[in-house]
Amino acid sequence: MNTIKPIYYSAFALFTLVGCSAQKQVTKTSAPITVSSPLIIKKVAPITDADLKRWSHLDLVNDTIPGMSVDKAYSELLKNRKGVKVIVGVVDSGVDIEHEDLKSVIWTNAKEIAGNGIDDDKNGFIDDIHGWNFLGNSGFENLEMTRILKKSDDGSVTYKNAKADYEKKYNEALEGKQQVDFLLNTNKTIQTYLKKDDYTLEELNAIVTTNEDLSKSKMIMTSVIGQSGPTFNADIEEYRKYVYDELNYNLNKDFNGRESVGDNPDDIDDNKYGNNIVYGPDKEEALHGTHVAGIIAQVRGNSIGGDGIANNVEIMAIRAVPNGDEYDKDIALAIRYAVDNGAKVINGSFGKSYSPHKQWVFDAIKYAEAKDVLFVHAAGNDGNNIDLEKNINFPNDSEDNKKEFTSNVLTVGAINNVYGPTVVAPFSNYGTINVDVYAPGMEIYASVPNNKYKYEQGTSMASPNAAGVAALVRSYYPKLSAKQVKQILMDSGTPLPASVELGEKNDKKSAADTSKSGKMINAYNALILADALSKNS
Repeated sequence: MNTIKPIYYSAFALFTLVGCSAQKQVTKTSAPITVSSPLIIKKVAPITDADLKRWSHLDLVNDTIPGMSVDKAYSELLKNRKGVKVIVGVVDSGVDIEHEDLKSVIWTNAKEIAGNGIDDDKNGFIDDIHGWNFLGNSGFENLEMTRILKKSDDGSVTYKNAKADYEKKYNEALEGKQQVDFLLNTNKTIQTYLKKDDYTLEELNAIVTTNEDLSKSKMIMTSVIGQSGPTFNADIEEYRKYVYDELNYNLNKDFNGRESVGDNPDDIDDNKYGNNIVYGPDKEEALHGTHVAGIIAQVRGNSIGGDGIANNVEIMAIRAVPNGDEYDKDIALAIRYAVDNGAKVINGSFGKSYSPHKQWVFDAIKYAEAKDVLFVHAAGNDGNNIDLEKNINFPNDSEDNKKEFTSNVLTVGAINNVYGPTVVAPFSNYGTINVDVYAPGMEIYASVPNNKYKYEQGTSMASPNAAGVAALVRSYYPKLSAKQVKQILMDSGTPLPASVELGEKNDKKSAADTSKSGKMINAYNALILADALSKNS
């Protein structure tokens, strides 16, 4: 899974970390809607908590926030209208199907009888009532580069590149461990002095001491709390878990998370494995997938949690993305499962740098295209130009990283909630060939397991925002093809500012250098274009 490091700690500061040429030829669906960038977007006041929780639904002109105009679409275009049900396959870490804001929108396989131990619909999966878990009881996995190094050195360029990348990442993880251990000890010094685990900035400031160690600890924790806020203890723990999981599982050559699954991940024909527990062995580990599902389909207007983008969808939960890198076989089979069981949109908020069996995934994407299914994919969180071969983010829709082999893949970068030169999130990958469009991906509020809600960020959040709009279009204009819906979302978007900053180095580029469309998805405009196209077809 291509995730963003939650927080980066050094001895004296805390920083939020980021890190989730020839144009492809694309057939236009029709003349695109012309939308001009507003000349002046002035935010007269800080964004309110209420607006922050739903900023991706807001409108750039009316609210001065670069959302997708979802609320405007519902109030002006969809009022008193009824669409058809659309199934959205969420291929992810699992989904809490019992969540209060999701349980009413979870897909149910009407052809299967729950709990009878029989494959009633004869699709190869027993009791797959709400989807399928291709990971079984496995939760943690190696990164793909680790798996490559566990095999014998074949002298290939891939092996050499994987070794170099592994060594760099392993050294970074060791450095991260030193930093987080230092911070944990620093925090412990304050906790011991105050005789309490949770303390406030005011309590910290009230410490008066001549003890050098305590004074230094106070200075460091003041900086930490100043940037992280009252959730600093939870943030420290989140980063500790991230670093230790990297060393214990993702980069540990002696660890094999696949043992419990019982299949051969290098054999695509060995495809009868897993179980029907779609949130996995530990529901808390389904946080990522539950958040993604919530962005798409949380119940609108029920006054709990947040609102989903689409109001007439069902979430098909397909668990295939572990803590670590996904297996190509799992992703290929997950896509095929979603297609075969009626999904019209599939969200893939995952990605990796190496894909030894990429052809299996390519074939699955082509299969989805043949069945008119749109695959929406996160661009990745490395702040890189993924048009460059060294920065490829798998899966993609090009065998040479230049020319598309399908028309049903929409690759989505991330934006933040302030329109201007820095609107593209610094962690977001970009590219005029391999990124199609942008969607909200920073500080996105949505469901997490056990009836909770949380802000998360990454292209992992931008992708389901885009998938939600795609599902909305397919619900109200079901005769439009996946290819048409993809192009509608690109053509009808709001233009990015003429000049933007990309990547962690804030490289100044034109909007045309960001992506194929140079635009941000806009639901209101997409529905207008879909309506016009439907009438002309």
